[in-house]
Amino acid sequence: MRILLINGPNLNALGQRDPTLYGTMTLPEIEAAVVAGGEELDTEVVCFQSNSEGAIVDYIQEQTPNAQGIIINGGALSHYGLSLRDALSDTGLPVVEVHLSNIHARESWRQRSVTGSVAKGVITGLGWSGYMYALDYLVTEITQGSGQ
Repeated sequence: MRILLINGPNLNALGQRDPTLYGTMTLPEIEAAVVAGGEELDTEVVCFQSNSEGAIVDYIQEQTPNAQGIIINGGALSHYGLSLRDALSDTGLPVVEVHLSNIHARESWRQRSVTGSVAKGVITGLGWSGYMYALDYLVTEITQGSGQ
């Protein structure tokens, strides 16, 4: 099984960005943890990060024919990235959206996610562990189905 782990703008600065909101782990540390978790579940996790919406859309279109699911933290694109939303929807794959901070406890413009509307679920405010929960859910959903 192959799961895409996609991170959007500014997530490459994790570890330096406000640690009270985003924690102290760097993106490479989070990616390594998710990849290792995938190996334990006999799942290949392929990581990608870009600060450009177009590059993320291109990646999704190129990579999803060979993937079974997507974990995405679109960063600010989650709130206004309509082309990202459409690209995710067009894949037909199960998507789990992850946010490190609790978007519902932040600025009003962050509280709505346009990409979350095409996801099977949204995990918000659980720090880097949210990625692990998303991985576990997707592997279970893909291999066993949840009946939901």
